[in-house]
Amino acid sequence: MPQVLEFKLPDLGEGLTEAEIVRWLVEVGDVVAIDQPVVEVETAKAMVEVPCPYGGVVTARFGEEGAELPVGAPLLTVAVGSTAGDLPGDLSGKAAAGAESSGNVLVGYGTGAPAARRRRVRPEAISAAAEPGPVPVMAPAPAPGPAPAPVPDEASGPVAVVSPLVRRLARQHDLDLRQLTGSGRDGLILRSDVESAIRAAANGTAVAPPVPVPVSPSASGPAPVSASAAGERIPLRGVRGAVADKLARSRREIPDATCWVDADATELMAARAAMNGAGGPTAGPKVSVLALLARICTAALARFPELNSTVDLDAREIVRLPAVHLGFAAQTERGLVVPVVRDAQSRNAESIGAEIGRLTEAARTGTLTPADLTGGTFTLNNYGVFGVDGSTPIINHPEAAMLGVGRIVPKPWVHGGELAVRQVVQLSLTFDHRVCDGGTAGGFLRYVADCVEQPALLLRTL
Repeated sequence: MPQVLEFKLPDLGEGLTEAEIVRWLVEVGDVVAIDQPVVEVETAKAMVEVPCPYGGVVTARFGEEGAELPVGAPLLTVAVGSTAGDLPGDLSGKAAAGAESSGNVLVGYGTGAPAARRRRVRPEAISAAAEPGPVPVMAPAPAPGPAPAPVPDEASGPVAVVSPLVRRLARQHDLDLRQLTGSGRDGLILRSDVESAIRAAANGTAVAPPVPVPVSPSASGPAPVSASAAGERIPLRGVRGAVADKLARSRREIPDATCWVDADATELMAARAAMNGAGGPTAGPKVSVLALLARICTAALARFPELNSTVDLDAREIVRLPAVHLGFAAQTERGLVVPVVRDAQSRNAESIGAEIGRLTEAARTGTLTPADLTGGTFTLNNYGVFGVDGSTPIINHPEAAMLGVGRIVPKPWVHGGELAVRQVVQLSLTFDHRVCDGGTAGGFLRYVADCVEQPALLLRTL
């Protein structure tokens, strides 16, 4: 007889203790193969597809989309058959193939077997296939009143949506994404587009969110506050919650200080143009300004290793780290993330640029892994992309420093003893004052500025 096995939310690594269900990839009655992804979850680090280590028929799902589950909580149950004929029709072969589990918990760590095409099994077939005894089949209960119109599935046509969170928001409000015009690049539908459509559906037209109105106290006591005046409550969880916790901890534990300098980036921009304009069979991909700044950072950290360190509070020691794992701040629909370029000290500008490009694309599509977002030793924050000149960055705990880069804009500048219009950028360094004094931080920042103004200085370290 087939056996009903329970699959629990596995340990996703990096100390994560819970995850939010973003989207179920299977339903009760579906046939799943070993290592087939069954649910998409969001952790504090990344979006992850979780594969099921069993093959068979899904008999129950635990948790609705949007619910948070701790590691070890049940995700679903699967009826697994061990001999032919235990399951109706031609399912016996599929269930028998799932009699042994793979033991894998993440996509990419499995047997490599292709996921089986989903097939729905009649509820009575599930009951007949399972062992005697009650099986908790958590099928959605019918809501009172007429059923809402279903949101069309992707199979009926392409939809310009990347984020699973945007799709989930649309499903929750029975919104047809094909009726929306995206405001993102190439018509990409963003979360703001869906929220505007939801407000329009609720009010008959798009309206601005309500503004809290102050309530004057009366002689009989304070007037009741309306729901709209109380403000919107947004849970601090997932990426937003992780960012909030890390920034708050950084402010509590790290005595930080910031120094900054303006630099003439005209020669750096000219060098970049020369690199990217060089043709021939050996010409590689285009090099970005961020990649050049990252390469300058690795050269500066080789001269000032104090800033590539962390503080061990328990041992009261400064730990200088041998490798530079360079993080860079990236703004996504899910919030601020910091992907990490590993062993940046051993890469040239072209290699760093290629890795930044790969990680940026993964951040945009929500496919960064926890490993992509952890282990950084120094962070580069290019907030100039937001059109601002300066900032005082908060250190990415437990690192010791962060370099901030403003926008590069034409400004009046004294060059060669004469006033000229040059491409100027403001650089700011926030550092942990426990690992070094101002002289070291100033020396690091001055070296970075000198390399920006005279890129030939980098030739000494290449």
